Amino acid sequence: MPTALALTAALGLAFCGCGATAETGQGADARASARASAGTGAEDRRNTAVRAALRRLAERADAPGAAALVRRTDGDTRFIASGVADIRTGRRVHRDDHFRAGSLTKTVIAAVTLRLAAQGRLGLDDTVEEHLPGLVRGQGNNGRNITLRQLLNHTSGLFDYTADPELARQLAEAADRTHTPASLVRTALAHRPRSAPGAAWHYSNTNYVLLGMVIERATGRSYAAEARREVLAPLGLRGTSFPGARTALPAPHGRGYTRDGGTRSGGARRDVTELNPSSAGAAGELISTLDDLARLVSGLLRGEAAPRAELRRMRDTSASGGRYGMGLFPVRLPCGVTLWGHNGEINGSYVLAVATSDGRHTLVYRLNSTAGSVPADETSLLEAEFCARP
Repeated sequence: MPTALALTAALGLAFCGCGATAETGQGADARASARASAGTGAEDRRNTAVRAALRRLAERADAPGAAALVRRTDGDTRFIASGVADIRTGRRVHRDDHFRAGSLTKTVIAAVTLRLAAQGRLGLDDTVEEHLPGLVRGQGNNGRNITLRQLLNHTSGLFDYTADPELARQLAEAADRTHTPASLVRTALAHRPRSAPGAAWHYSNTNYVLLGMVIERATGRSYAAEARREVLAPLGLRGTSFPGARTALPAPHGRGYTRDGGTRSGGARRDVTELNPSSAGAAGELISTLDDLARLVSGLLRGEAAPRAELRRMRDTSASGGRYGMGLFPVRLPCGVTLWGHNGEINGSYVLAVATSDGRHTLVYRLNSTAGSVPADETSLLEAEFCARP
């Protein structure tokens, strides 16, 4: 996730213009025109700064292409793209392209879990054992001591299955291999926990794979079906899907790339568009679009997809020392603005979706490369949009 930046305290002062007389005549028209021109100039400068920051971010991340969508609830929407979506054909990046959203899946799964809790169909203090009896056992792991709340905020202590060397080797050798949630959990449980439940914060994909299994046990439907019912449909996210074991992206889409040997290694750039995302499951299989992810974070923060009490839980970072809530984390900019959202990284794709606390100003950007962004460059992009002065 983006590097947590120190929050600079800022005090905003509002001055009331009560009692001011209305401007009339040609002088008023001239002054209004000047203000409009100044506003246009400020927006032009902002757009130029965002475009330059996005281009620099893509270059430093070794991504062939990048795109960003900025949306405000006042109707202002801007799409900015740099580079290409397909290095073979030279196709440009399109606004409606589908791409893999990685761990933004966790934002959806957290919202579904909290909606079910609000409906009384499960409780955040329920143990994993109550919903998945006998599953989390061995090597010092015990589902009787782990709650759903701890899965949501990454304080369960469970080992992250993606850090298992043998699984990493399997994924590198066979990107089309199907993995079940139970097999991913078993991989994690072959390792001792990172810490006792509730004792520390450790980001672990295992937590959200388990939440997907809990959702299915509590509802009798797949977590994908429940997500469509509880979050995607209410927010109108028509370009978002859970592919399961399907390897192809929906049309339209560009390509996704990685480099053999890692970013800037000099290794060959490889097309990794075709991918079986079952190894990510409820922790990261989501496919989406820029517009849908903007609607997702904005809708959540405006209370359109989760009750207000549940939204407060999503933004409660007390268990993580300010780093993570439940499917959302804060991004604190040096100018004093705090954004909320999530990022995602999976083969051939990196994405970040954030919005202001009220959900009224949103930015989503993506790279068509496995390598994540350089934190300082990502911060520069966000500052260009959210910290710009008129």
